[in-house]
Amino acid sequence: MADARFYRNAGPFSLGEIARNLGVRLPDGADAGRVIADLAPLETATPADLSFFAQPNYRRAFLNTQAGACILHDNTAASTGEAPPQTTLLTCATPYRAFGQAVALFYPAAARAGISFLGDSPLRQTESGAHIAADAILEDDVTLQPGALVGARAHIGRGSFIGAHSIVGAGVAIGRDSFLAPHVSLSHALLGDRVVVHTGARIGQDGFGFAMDAQSASLGHGKIPQIGRVVIQDDVEIGANTTIDRGFLGDTVIGAGCKLDNLVQIAHNVVLGRGCVIVAQAGIAGSTRLGETVALGGQAGISGHLRIGSGAQIAAAAGVTRQVEAGEIHAGYPSRPIRQWRREVATLARLAQKDRRREPQG
Repeated sequence: MADARFYRNAGPFSLGEIARNLGVRLPDGADAGRVIADLAPLETATPADLSFFAQPNYRRAFLNTQAGACILHDNTAASTGEAPPQTTLLTCATPYRAFGQAVALFYPAAARAGISFLGDSPLRQTESGAHIAADAILEDDVTLQPGALVGARAHIGRGSFIGAHSIVGAGVAIGRDSFLAPHVSLSHALLGDRVVVHTGARIGQDGFGFAMDAQSASLGHGKIPQIGRVVIQDDVEIGANTTIDRGFLGDTVIGAGCKLDNLVQIAHNVVLGRGCVIVAQAGIAGSTRLGETVALGGQAGISGHLRIGSGAQIAAAAGVTRQVEAGEIHAGYPSRPIRQWRREVATLARLAQKDRRREPQG
């Protein structure tokens, strides 16, 4: 369920209405009047929710889902006889695109570009030159520098500091004794206590979600609205010009005590466990989960939908394309255990040296 602080649900809708709006097929004998109240991932969906299944690595989640309805590919539906009995299967050729249409149906405001960061409450100007929405809540000893903007229903905890020209978007909550440097933007986000965000960081913008399928040539890449949040726990530090996208359905989570360097990219639905350290220019693709105290070297990259175990270390410029077990140290591209990588590099160096010796002299 999307957070009502940020999104308004236009539902519920019947299965028949959903099928007509999305252009998906109801199975024979399905109850077209069955009511669907919301959208949810397979893992957390209830019988009142619509979900979708488009990637094979989520098959176990699909087989165990409690969703009332699920969008999936025609071929997938034909090949599985193990769908949960309470789940009505809605089929089409492009399930990801269709689910994006479902998000736009249930949350039409999220599908529109150019939504105001600040909401629709009137703003009042403070003596310092900041602007605050009439229904925003500021606890004691909050500092707002000139040009700071605080949106509708935002909540800023005691002792926090908002730098010049930073934007705290509508519904955003910031804990106590937190610090936003100048020119930070926050939307669709919840920050804990003692969080430090350096200049130019962008937190809570929509994730990079597009349906790139057979219909893209004629219809273009279908925009998938993002209706999740960013949750930043206590004692996190976020470097300058780092970007953290909000989740698609669930949350992007930065665990307590994490330290992110400058120019880091965290994609939608990434989850960082407690105490992770991410060095400059590293990037983590969507829906990847890191355990506790994982360390990523500079310019390391991690593909999407992976699991990186607690205590793992990824060397600088490594490219991770598969799961990494707890405590492992990986290097290279594609990444592999660092001892293996060192042996391979040393072997290549010896072979290159032999080739040079064989070259004719003069």
